[in-house]
Amino acid sequence: MSGHAVQTSTGIPNKKLAMWAFLASDCMFFGTLISTHLIYRKIADNINIREIFDIELTSFSTFILLGSSLFMALAVSAAHKSSMQSMRKMLAGTIFFGLIFLACQVYEFYHFAVGLELTLSTFRGDYNLFGTTFYVLTGTHGVHVALGVFWLISWLIYSYTGKMKPENAEDVEVAGLYWHFVDVVWIIIFPVVYLIEYI
Repeated sequence: MSGHAVQTSTGIPNKKLAMWAFLASDCMFFGTLISTHLIYRKIADNINIREIFDIELTSFSTFILLGSSLFMALAVSAAHKSSMQSMRKMLAGTIFFGLIFLACQVYEFYHFAVGLELTLSTFRGDYNLFGTTFYVLTGTHGVHVALGVFWLISWLIYSYTGKMKPENAEDVEVAGLYWHFVDVVWIIIFPVVYLIEYI
C-alpha cells in the first residue's frame, strides 16, 4: 500500500508527516490548556472538586473512548488488507463509541451547568475561573473527538461509493493517528483533571 505514497526525505509519506507535525503542535496546545486548568483549580477555594465530578460516568466514557481505539486499529489493519467489509464494521464501531463518549460529555456539561450552577465564569453565583479552564479544556477535546467522528463517517460513506482504492489505506491510517492522539490526550486529562484529588 505504501508504494503509492509520496515519500519525503525522511522516508515518511507526506500525509503522515503532516499529521505528525499537526499532532506535535496540538500537544503543546493541550499542554497549555492542562497547565492553565491546574493553576486555576489551585486557587478555586470555593469549590469542592470531589463533590462536582461523577467519577463513575467519566470512567465509563474513558473506557468507551479507549475501546474505540481498538476498533480504529482494527479498521486500519483491515484497510491495509483491502478487507472492505471488515474495515466498514470497525469504522462503524469507532464512530459509535465516539458518539457515546460525546453523549456522556454533553450530559456532564448539562449536569454541571444546570444542576451544579457551574458556568464558564461562576460557580453558584460566585466569580470563579475554574469553570472557564475546565470547559475550555474538556470542550476542546470534545471538539477534537467530534471532528474525528465526522472524518471517520466521511471515510465510511466514501467506502460505499466504489471509488476507494488500496492506496486509500494510508488515508485511513492517517485518520487513525489522529484518533489515537485524541485518546492519548484523554488518558492524560482523565487522571490529571478528574482523579488528581483522589491521589
